[in-house]
Amino acid sequence: MPQTETPGTEAAPRSRLRWWTELPLILLVYSCYSAGRLLARGDVAGAVGHGLTILRVEKVLHLNAEHPLNRLFTREPWLGVPADFWYASLHYLVTPAVLVWMFRAHARHYRAARTWLMTSTFMGLIGFTLLPTCPPRLLSAGHGFVDTMAQYSTYGWWGDQASAPRGMGGMTNQYAAMPSLHVGWALWCGVMLWRFGGSRPTKVLGVAYPVLTALVVMGTANHYLLDAVAGVAVMGAGLLLAPWVARVADLVRSRPSRSVPAVPAVPDATGSPIVSAGCQTSAGERIPRQRASSPDFAAGPDASPTDAGEGAPAPAR
Repeated sequence: MPQTETPGTEAAPRSRLRWWTELPLILLVYSCYSAGRLLARGDVAGAVGHGLTILRVEKVLHLNAEHPLNRLFTREPWLGVPADFWYASLHYLVTPAVLVWMFRAHARHYRAARTWLMTSTFMGLIGFTLLPTCPPRLLSAGHGFVDTMAQYSTYGWWGDQASAPRGMGGMTNQYAAMPSLHVGWALWCGVMLWRFGGSRPTKVLGVAYPVLTALVVMGTANHYLLDAVAGVAVMGAGLLLAPWVARVADLVRSRPSRSVPAVPAVPDATGSPIVSAGCQTSAGERIPRQRASSPDFAAGPDASPTDAGEGAPAPAR
């Protein structure tokens, strides 16, 4: 027997969400993301220094997941080529697809999910700007990393400058490695699939997608392990801040517009309100403005206290 939806359930927000308002908002955030990645592109020396610092920290912590993965992807084209396609395309395809799926199938939770994603993305842009970081593939060869996207560039549309199409490498910031929003966005998609997918295969996909993405970004030498950890941390912080961001947005939308304030109604002696600006009684006739401060005045200047108590009408002009 089909379940009927009650007010306040998942179908209710659909009346307030429209794709023609959501799409410009998504495009605005993506434009800010694309533009923000270019802000730190000139600080090459600082970016290289930050990358080497990350390697030193990982060495102290005995972390070295990047080198074995990168050697594996470099040695095995059947792993390296699909990984390059994964890195170059899936975050542009899967993330919007999950957003659309949430909008259409889980509208009640869409706004919170979208706000979480956007808040985390803007936090990532702050990281790109304040901490430009050279990815492993751009370090000198002595550090032992191979750029798999350059190695397998003949298989795809990219050249030897990140995942941008050939000839367009100058339009992207190759030093926007910290944090890894590839991992952050994949984690967001995974949480949505796990929580709202319903079926077991969808939940398995929700776990596999962010894990495989983390392996891909390290194996292709595009990110360090700590970049992936930072991507997860940014998503966690965005999740905590998203309710506050939504609350501020609601306050901004609910700010009253400047208009002439309504004049309150003045009750007469019987307790019935009289509109203080006058009310229409018949064509061409209007009751004058009342300024009643006592029952006697409301009843009329010629009325006795008894008449006023009985709610006698004001004399006609």
